[in-house]
Amino acid sequence: MSVLDDESSDVGLTGQSKLESFLFSCELSSKVPFYTFQGDEEEDLEHFLELRTVCLGEGAKEESNVVEVTAMNHQGKTISVPVANLHIKCLPMVSLGEFELKAPVTIRLRTGTGPVIVSGLHLIASQVEDSDLSEDDDDDEEDEEEEEEMPAIKPAKKKQRQ
Repeated sequence: MSVLDDESSDVGLTGQSKLESFLFSCELSSKVPFYTFQGDEEEDLEHFLELRTVCLGEGAKEESNVVEVTAMNHQGKTISVPVANLHIKCLPMVSLGEFELKAPVTIRLRTGTGPVIVSGLHLIASQVEDSDLSEDDDDDEEDEEEEEEMPAIKPAKKKQRQ
């Protein structure tokens, strides 16, 4: 389940989260073999990295390029997991779906010289203040009033055949 799914189910509850998403991309090579994704240190924000694709870039050699991700597991321990083994002849790109990780995350080119491009979304979750929620509630009440004022639709009368 993604953060997007979690947040959309909280509609109308206090302590609701607001979710913003931004494009993310980094290029790994023998010159720059890793990238560390970190969010801001603000207390009320949570940063997530949703990896979508890993693909070989222009000029990739005929070799195996293994991409590894290092992040925290559910117990708070740092673990490393290979997520793609790319080769120009048989697998130049991998789609990871919505592979979501909480910051900090390190993406490393474990073997190969690349270039390998990793792309996805940078998601920022923040708490919505109660004043923001009350404005939304007022809009909902106005919509309900408008619906009540509309006359009921009557079914069409059937013509009888003779």
